[in-house]
Amino acid sequence: MTRGRWWVLGALAVALLTFGLDATILNVALPVLATDLHASTGQLQWFANSYTLVLAAGLLPAGLLGDRFGPRRLLIGGLALFGLASLACAFAGSSAMLITARAVLGIGAAFMVPLSNSVLTTLFPAGERARAIAVLTMAMALGIPLGPVLGGWMLDTFWWGSVFLINVPLVVLGIIALFWLLPSIPGQPDRRIDMTGILLSSLGLMGITYGLVTAGDKGWGSSAALVPAVGGFVALVALVMWLRRSANPLFSLKLFASPGFSWGVLMATLGSFALMGVMFVLPQYFQAVQGSDSLRTGLKLLPIVGGLLAGAQVADRLRPALGAKILVAVGFAIMAASLAVGTQTAAADGYGFVAIWVSGIGVGIGFSLPPSMDLAMGALETGHTGVGSALLQALRQVGGTLGVAILGTVLNSGYRAGVTGPAADSPAAGVHIAQGDPGLLAAVRSAFMSGMADMLWVCTGFAVVGGILTILFLPRRAEDVERTESGHEYVSVG
Repeated sequence: MTRGRWWVLGALAVALLTFGLDATILNVALPVLATDLHASTGQLQWFANSYTLVLAAGLLPAGLLGDRFGPRRLLIGGLALFGLASLACAFAGSSAMLITARAVLGIGAAFMVPLSNSVLTTLFPAGERARAIAVLTMAMALGIPLGPVLGGWMLDTFWWGSVFLINVPLVVLGIIALFWLLPSIPGQPDRRIDMTGILLSSLGLMGITYGLVTAGDKGWGSSAALVPAVGGFVALVALVMWLRRSANPLFSLKLFASPGFSWGVLMATLGSFALMGVMFVLPQYFQAVQGSDSLRTGLKLLPIVGGLLAGAQVADRLRPALGAKILVAVGFAIMAASLAVGTQTAAADGYGFVAIWVSGIGVGIGFSLPPSMDLAMGALETGHTGVGSALLQALRQVGGTLGVAILGTVLNSGYRAGVTGPAADSPAAGVHIAQGDPGLLAAVRSAFMSGMADMLWVCTGFAVVGGILTILFLPRRAEDVERTESGHEYVSVG
């Protein structure tokens, strides 16, 4: 079984590579979609938002269903749905069809991510779980820079729908491998479904996610952002009140009394905040300032994945001696130092300098993210790992979306302080308008560098806060190890 579970991990990594690919590959195709499908700006936004919102709403229900019926069939079914939805996206004949297919894609992803982590918690003992989590994290992270690389090549060679077909062979390979390798993991078929909790959690996560996405585009004071965000917050407050008095809650609030879960989730969310913020700004920097196309942009993002790989490997070797607390704190320190170095980047600097501090951010995330997630997963009771993993992923999803919204606002504020008129709409618009006007192009690039520096300083502050909180509150070891040695029970999440 020892070797078998690592083969299962490999199959999951292949399947979840599609999750990372989908996060960025759509961006490459948007200009072509605007022309070929005659899509409006609002429809272009919904190509991404329909997927994001359904994913946010579906995570907790998917995790609960995995706990009730067992994760194997639902995980394979989620992969199959993801593959079929990718085919539908590829051959969509209108914007409405593509938006619908992207929403179905979100349903498949909502099953894939939490149930994959649930399988890891079941198959891997505590001593190996952090390494397994690191492998899945790297698989999803690798898809982010590969998206523009593969997408750019596919668009140059084939038609726009081909960027969605990339998912299909990976999904098929993952389904075949998991069908033969993944053992049946028993569920709890007599467990009652908390429909009220599912409804409130879905509305809350969807409302907050939509509000944050809209705030990043239209501003924090926009009613289009505030109304859904406030509505989502109210729904989550109602969810907390419901969970306190429900006899069969979606998950137990006692879980947040666990230091391993509450602080592990917070540190993982801060890591996701920094990662998503950097992945948001760097493509714009490479394209607007360095003049890179989509293919070169994807290649220039690879050092952050290489750093993550190296950091995770080193952290895994050091963890038995140092413990999770020290490793996560060191990870945040490396992140903070690398981000601070990044603030000194000038428009005239070459790629070599950027690659150094970007790699450092990857190393810091590799040190901090897998151990943080391992501490959170170690607090989950066997039989409730699906909904617990889903809760962890939902909070990370909101944290990443919040990061893009906040950091995007900081970036835009700094940029718009240096340019005026139509060029202030976005760095890409500014570069386009400035073609043939060297003075305006220099002003656009200078303004962008100012906004990027401001954004990286904010990221640095969050990394410093993460390091301080880690030292003060994060446990040294996962709680399932501590409880096994002491003979105590796990914290129930259902």
